[in-house]
Amino acid sequence: MPRFFLEVAYKGTQYSGFQIQENSNTIQAEVEKTFKILLRQSVDLTGSSRTDAGVHALQNYFHFDFSESLSDRIVYKMNAILPDDIVVKGLYTMPENAHSRFDATSREYDYVLYQHKNPFLKGIAYYFPYTLDEKLLHEAAALVKSGTNFFAFSKTNTQVKNFNCKIYKSQWIHDHDKLIYNIEGNRFLRGMVRLLTASMLKVGRGKISLDEFASMFTYPDQKCGFSVPPDGLFLKRVKFPNSIIED
Repeated sequence: MPRFFLEVAYKGTQYSGFQIQENSNTIQAEVEKTFKILLRQSVDLTGSSRTDAGVHALQNYFHFDFSESLSDRIVYKMNAILPDDIVVKGLYTMPENAHSRFDATSREYDYVLYQHKNPFLKGIAYYFPYTLDEKLLHEAAALVKSGTNFFAFSKTNTQVKNFNCKIYKSQWIHDHDKLIYNIEGNRFLRGMVRLLTASMLKVGRGKISLDEFASMFTYPDQKCGFSVPPDGLFLKRVKFPNSIIED
């Protein structure tokens, strides 16, 4: 049976997350509802990267199997039906064993802050009007890149076999009036980016030292206890081998 990848982007403010949940509106629920309207049958979607309630995505994927060929025209039709805060960016015919979650080689996130009041960023960035030592922020970001055990930066109810992650990029970037934490890794634990961001902001404000931050990787026997709101978090990109989707 033909397999397809569906590329989507969304503003997550009004949703209880990416993956379908009972009695909650999610990105997956809206996409499945749209497929049922257009195809007159249910489509079983598998997501690439779960995002929590209120988190946004510039790029995410589902995969699904469908017995008939689908034309690019369906992208136009889906976007005509989907809510304004969800968009389908592409539909790709894939090898039958391609998997949108397990074949991904890395995922990249941005956490967006703004430090001066700006009504146009409300809801898609975190207002953080405090003085930060940016040298300390950069040093903390470098520590993240060298870290391997992220137990301290995962939610308590996560169900994973280990807490090891390989981080390829970890950096703070200025973009006009925004301050962005950018991170890319082979995998992420639940809540990890928001917990890391909050902890580094504590470092940047002098609330905890670099040594204290570093000890969360060296002696990860307790949770960091700091988080930031979902508003500023974006799943920026999901990368696959070029044999699946060209970068």
